[in-house]
Amino acid sequence: MQSKQILLVDDDVELCELLADYLRHEGFELESVNDAEAALARLAQGVPDLMVLDIMMPGQSGLELLQQMRPRFKLPVIMLTGRGDDIDRIVGLEMGADDYLAKPCNPRELLARIRAVLRRSQGSTATGSMPQHVLSMQGICLDPGLREVKVNDEALELTSTEFNLLALLMQNAGQVLGKELLTERVLHRKLTAYDRAMDVHVSRVRQKLATGFGEECDLIKTVRGQGYQFVREEL
Repeated sequence: MQSKQILLVDDDVELCELLADYLRHEGFELESVNDAEAALARLAQGVPDLMVLDIMMPGQSGLELLQQMRPRFKLPVIMLTGRGDDIDRIVGLEMGADDYLAKPCNPRELLARIRAVLRRSQGSTATGSMPQHVLSMQGICLDPGLREVKVNDEALELTSTEFNLLALLMQNAGQVLGKELLTERVLHRKLTAYDRAMDVHVSRVRQKLATGFGEECDLIKTVRGQGYQFVREEL
């Protein structure tokens, strides 16, 4: 199997070397750059399998780079953020990042996050979370084979995380799915205290569905204190 290519974007040269050595030892191909301009130049040459992106960089920040990248380049992104920088994490997720990790980060945890994001970007069924057939309801058609979603026959652009979240909710239409289960099945990690990643991903899916329908969309309900529910079609 061909090694996955990781692009590490961080102005901390020493950290880049440490993480690069560790991830190469784990079988990944690593390339690192130290600013946003170099990252864009590298992406123009070819898109890697995943990017690890530091938020705080001199010059153009990681958030500004992420905004420039989406939707030009489709690749999973894990953000590195300062501890306690909840606003940056939420904004990053809203811009299309797939996950985040606080710095200073443990290389083993970063490795686990990378593997989890790559699994869901490839539509892994290892957790049993992905449907095996086309789902069609409420004007939405989701094809897990093509990794494609259409709303009223118009294609809807979703990140891999958003696609897998919508697939799981539609597959369990009418059932309330808790944040803990959604986090484990979609993000492939445990829910942690004050973790709002799933809330942000649900919000993004709602916004994109509303754009697709051209009106406010309430197909994903919040059940306070319990989780989220995709509304089942009435017979």
